[in-house]
Amino acid sequence: MGIKDDAVEVRAQGWRTLAALHGLIEAELERSLQGQAQLSVVEYTVLDALSRQDGWHMRMQQLARATALSASATTRLVNRLEDRGLLTRILCADDRRGIYTELTDSGIKLLEEARPVHDATLERTLAEAQDVPELAPLVDALPRLHARL
Repeated sequence: MGIKDDAVEVRAQGWRTLAALHGLIEAELERSLQGQAQLSVVEYTVLDALSRQDGWHMRMQQLARATALSASATTRLVNRLEDRGLLTRILCADDRRGIYTELTDSGIKLLEEARPVHDATLERTLAEAQDVPELAPLVDALPRLHARL
């Protein structure tokens, strides 16, 4: 392998390691959130993203970016959460074409119940990942990365 090939392999290995850590965390979060709060990870992500917005609402495009879903997948997800009474859609007062998605009181309550489950699972899973030699450097880098954001 040449120098360029080595650099590509290092980046590819880094990506595979990152994907492994993400997969581990997502699987544990999915299991905990489904079991204790009847929410999927992406449903939790929607509720959490909405809770962090001023006014507790977002346009559908913003929500799609926050969840890394396509527009159609975001619409289906919002429909399911709306059917459960966890959020609602409202027309934008400034732009009648714009639609906001907003948390309901039930959505806020469920998020408040789910957040400790999410946080404890994340903390536990990262601690376990710290004991895996291939994952430990990524876990160690997370606080430094957060400080730079």
